[in-house]
Amino acid sequence: MLIRTWNLFHGNAKPPQRRAFLDEMIELATADEPDVLCVQEVPAWELDRFTVGDVAARPSLGPLPIPRELGRILTQVHHGLFRSAFGGQGNAIMVSPALRVLSHHVLTLNTRRFRAAQARWLGLDVMARLAWAKERRIVQGVRVAAPDGRTFLIANTHMTSYPPDQRLADAELLRAAWFAVSAARPDDVVVLAGDVNVPRLRSRTLHDLTGPEWGFSQAAPGIDHVLVRGLDVVACRVATEAGDRSDHWPVIADLRLPAVRTPPG
Repeated sequence: MLIRTWNLFHGNAKPPQRRAFLDEMIELATADEPDVLCVQEVPAWELDRFTVGDVAARPSLGPLPIPRELGRILTQVHHGLFRSAFGGQGNAIMVSPALRVLSHHVLTLNTRRFRAAQARWLGLDVMARLAWAKERRIVQGVRVAAPDGRTFLIANTHMTSYPPDQRLADAELLRAAWFAVSAARPDDVVVLAGDVNVPRLRSRTLHDLTGPEWGFSQAAPGIDHVLVRGLDVVACRVATEAGDRSDHWPVIADLRLPAVRTPPG
């Protein structure tokens, strides 16, 4: 079973250009027909092309919400310059036609109550508190069934980016992990994927999640991860062949699916 995560950067290249490359990026991400593709920073007007798409930041003109199509028209003037200024963004999951979607859930990670409690606990200054409130962050969960009856809870997330204090992202990651395991059934394989905006060596949460108590697979070296609980990961690699598309490289996990035993008789 092949699972891929990629922050699509709204289809922009690095350095940003006037046009977007979202179609080319999705074609590249799906060329080998992965079973699950989790993507982040998808323009709001493109979310419907995926199996499940959820808006994190609504399209807007300043403080005023606008239709998705208007956000698309305004952004087309210069994708690299405007990026998510008008078009909003969200997370999306694409699953193979062989997988049947059983349920779909969404959780806002940085709610006002959560930020207030964590800000007191972490002793955050005013700048960090303002940065945390700037943009809504979500985790989406999709429970799917394979043809052989095995079930998976796929959680796709994108954490707050605040380089001066990556504890903000780390707190959201722990909240997303609790969401994933809570939404899963006891026999589900749990996959937590996405752009967590904190590297492995600076994340207490990643250290804990990949330890014996949580039991997730090892994290990738960067800030994009596919963590798996309940199945062995044969290989997990960073796909550098993606070149200059996005400001991230995709992370790919290949899972070992043991044979399903058929009861005798």
